[in-house]
Amino acid sequence: MDYYQRPKFNSPVVRNLLIANFAMYALSYLVRKSQGFDLDSVLGLFYYKSANFKPHQFITFLFMHDPNNILHIAFNMWGLWIFGKILETHWGSKKFFTYYMICGIGSGMTQQLAWYYMLHGDNQIMALQPDQYQFVIDHVSAIGASGAIFGLLLAFGMIFPNVPLQFIFVPIPIKAKYLVIGYGLYELFGGITNSSGDNVAHFAHIGGLITGFIIIMIWKRKQVFH
Repeated sequence: MDYYQRPKFNSPVVRNLLIANFAMYALSYLVRKSQGFDLDSVLGLFYYKSANFKPHQFITFLFMHDPNNILHIAFNMWGLWIFGKILETHWGSKKFFTYYMICGIGSGMTQQLAWYYMLHGDNQIMALQPDQYQFVIDHVSAIGASGAIFGLLLAFGMIFPNVPLQFIFVPIPIKAKYLVIGYGLYELFGGITNSSGDNVAHFAHIGGLITGFIIIMIWKRKQVFH
């Protein structure tokens, strides 16, 4: 039987992450509106061969969301609030923050691998002229906390696998473990099919799930041998 009850939440890291994300969202909106400058071009995650790539983007892209799409940040921050406050209370702030950030960075690295395969395995892209090819590379980017949020979902599903979850768009309760599996398969399908017009970084989401799984298994192993 899973042990799960509504705890008295102590979530300073979740609170500060929410503040940081909404602050960056507001700043991005104001800068784009007033200056016509897109902060994503500096703080979003670009392909590592792009002239726009900088190492800090593996962290900063987690705090950037599309200022023209309120649902992008709304869904991510809702997931951070719902799952994050439970996990931070369960683990403690330091362990939670470490997990969140590593999942986010891992999601970015996974997306880099996906881009590498896409850009070097697509015959149509490889057939472009050098200047056209460089243009494509320079404009491939990703933003958002989704990869880290998927890591939180994975953790919740592993720690509280049989807790039923219900969402507005799903009329029946689903056990957390099945929701994680379903989401993982959906993202894998979306990443493989790569439908026209789909601008979701599916492999970043998968990267968050995989990274979260690896971290939790390492932690479990340390508990067994120490």
